Amino acid sequence: MDWKRTLWVLWVANLIFSTGISLFLPFLPFYIQELGVRDTDDVVRWSGWIFTSQSVTAVLFQPLWGSIADKRGHKGMLLRSGIGMAVMTILMGFAAAPWQLLVLRLLNGVLSGFIAMSVSFQASITPEKHAGKALGLMQTGQTAGMLIGPLLGGGIAELLGFRQVFLLTGVLSLLATLCVGVFVNNRPVETNRDSDAPRKPVPGSAGWKPLIPLLPVFAVTAVTQLGMMSIQPIVTVYTQMIYGGSHVTVIAGLVVAMTGIGNLIGSPFVGRIGDRIGHRKMLVLLLFLAGISLLPQALFSSLWILLVCRFFLGLFVGGATTSLSVLVKRLAPKDTVSRAFGFSASSRFLGNFAGPLIGSAVAASFGFREVFAVTSAVFLLNGAFLVLYRGMGTVPERGRFRRPS
Repeated sequence: MDWKRTLWVLWVANLIFSTGISLFLPFLPFYIQELGVRDTDDVVRWSGWIFTSQSVTAVLFQPLWGSIADKRGHKGMLLRSGIGMAVMTILMGFAAAPWQLLVLRLLNGVLSGFIAMSVSFQASITPEKHAGKALGLMQTGQTAGMLIGPLLGGGIAELLGFRQVFLLTGVLSLLATLCVGVFVNNRPVETNRDSDAPRKPVPGSAGWKPLIPLLPVFAVTAVTQLGMMSIQPIVTVYTQMIYGGSHVTVIAGLVVAMTGIGNLIGSPFVGRIGDRIGHRKMLVLLLFLAGISLLPQALFSSLWILLVCRFFLGLFVGGATTSLSVLVKRLAPKDTVSRAFGFSASSRFLGNFAGPLIGSAVAASFGFREVFAVTSAVFLLNGAFLVLYRGMGTVPERGRFRRPS
């Protein structure tokens, strides 16, 4: 299969899937209030638990799905994830208590991985010289959905209620799965391999050992996602506090969507520049800029500052995510690309797990501004780690040692 054609099919599927997910995720705190939780601190705590619950199980299962994809192909894993998550999300619309929503999110984590598997699929068939451009473009599909979803979800929630938002999310997940089922082949030709010989599966006993040198990449991925997600449980509640006007769900959707706008611009732009000057250099710069963009939010309680800073945060983190994906592709042994992206996905889910817990705990104990200050420190320390750790990414490949850009 032509890698460019597959790129556009997966781009559309990711756009639809991400739109569906982001319809309801920013508004979980409001849905929790609808389920009977009234105290603000309790809403924040339940939001943190429910946000993180999916990540708990996803951390454990993503490497397994990546390993199966290396052996049997990506299409089956995409169909499994898309259909399974659609069913779980529809059931969330019928939840009668926060604990039921928590259980469904845990089950959703077992089945998750649609977007991560799409990125892994595209990375495995894209020529290395086009990796930054292709994976950056893939990221735009996801982030465009993140842009559309909160705006659409806020309007639907006001008109029809939160439960209908979950039903629509399930339908969109099924539509994205249908795109993959109809237009994607299970075993594409790998255009970036040096030989036309069929892929040999990696022995199970050594499947994880070639990935040990990528641990610093996975660590940076986890901490970056931790910083991004630490704000997620509190951003809509914080918007409600500082806005004080009508149509708060629409305004909250706009605040969340600003990250998607920045991400949409940053991902392909950084991907192209990183291909030329080196993705490690870009990653260091972007992490420092992400940390700086959070400081005004820690100092001022202003809706306009929140909107502008959320845009720049999305711009910088979107670019950082693209650079991290390219580093995983370039450093992973060729026959374990999907497994490497599985561990990378687990790293992100680990950040998804820890981030909301930390953010909600800090907000409940100290206040909302302190969440932005702590998150800023997380990004700055992550960038400092990359500056100090010069050995990141030296791995053996095809009989020689190779240092990434």
